[in-house]
Amino acid sequence: MAHQHALSSDMILPADASNALLVGRVWSKAAGGPCPVLLSNGRILDLSSMAPTLSALLEIDDLARKLQSSPSSLDLGSLEDFLSGATGQLLAPADLQAIKAAGVTFADSMLERVIEEQAKGDPLRAQEIRGRLAPVLGDNLKGLVAGSDKAAEVKRLLQDMGLWSQYLEVGIGPDAEIFTKAQPMSSMGCGANVGIHPKSDWNNPEPEVVLAITSKGEIIGATLGNDVNLRDFEGRSALLLSKAKDNNASCSIGPFIRLFDGRFTIDDVKSAEISLSVKGEDGFEMIGSSHMQAISRSPEDLASQLLNRNHQYPDGALLFLGTMFAPVKDRRGKGLGFTHEIGDVVEISTPTLGRLINRVEYSDTCPEWTFGITALMRNLAQRGLM
Repeated sequence: MAHQHALSSDMILPADASNALLVGRVWSKAAGGPCPVLLSNGRILDLSSMAPTLSALLEIDDLARKLQSSPSSLDLGSLEDFLSGATGQLLAPADLQAIKAAGVTFADSMLERVIEEQAKGDPLRAQEIRGRLAPVLGDNLKGLVAGSDKAAEVKRLLQDMGLWSQYLEVGIGPDAEIFTKAQPMSSMGCGANVGIHPKSDWNNPEPEVVLAITSKGEIIGATLGNDVNLRDFEGRSALLLSKAKDNNASCSIGPFIRLFDGRFTIDDVKSAEISLSVKGEDGFEMIGSSHMQAISRSPEDLASQLLNRNHQYPDGALLFLGTMFAPVKDRRGKGLGFTHEIGDVVEISTPTLGRLINRVEYSDTCPEWTFGITALMRNLAQRGLM
């Protein structure tokens, strides 16, 4: 299991945690493996008797109501004990689900993707290109609804100006970009290290809301995610997207999935403000935020483009919704923009979902991912859970 950093429950839980229905996963020393859990009054309750995996748990009909009616479960210990490592470890709230992401869903991120493309992955060229394109693209993209008649008009205008891009196609065209962010079982949890490729010199965190979606396409809850991204790799070629996105420890999700109930709904997701903080060992600090109201496609639309009659996910999926925050604050020198340094502490937060905290390392120095689906099945069989 990956190293976790010193955390406390008040650092990571939602502001109204006592009224939140929070499910997730832990590695329990007592149980000898991963367990789907419910957080209740600061205690970690094992839900393995309801379902051996979190993906199976989320498939249970009317899950929120059943959990609110005090299900029989084993108390594994306090959240504080798991955060300290005494009784185990907090894991990403995902196991067999597909880990998917929607790209270019905000106007600001559309602009930055076009800049990456024009700069061919060279951060030195980005500032000049940003100054040239921002006045034109920014005004045209502001407030656009993807796939609308107005978006089609803007597409024709930009094509006539020679400014059309593959990123604008997925940003405002009828079809969203949906890609695989990480493999099932590979995501990091709150407190673990996240990895950037050692050959990358231009990269950034991507603070996002992540939807929990069942195999039937129902959105039943949400959590936070960091879609760690290599801007130089993707900027060199869009065909390097998988290398820019999916590396050892390059995806983090958590701390818990908050299920929809009477107190928390999809409307809370749509109105959320996602905050980002990066603090480096060199004294560098950067803050920013994404307002979900600025998204160009609704969460429901993105979920329907992910899972439909043309594409199924029998174990459900977690879907990153994208970010409008593309950091440009200079770090290594004037005009070079932002990039991570080893030791950065990244915090992604919103009051209704809590705070996801990770520290940045190189992917090849983070612990290797070895506990996959085969290991999980073997572990569950040994524990008599399947």
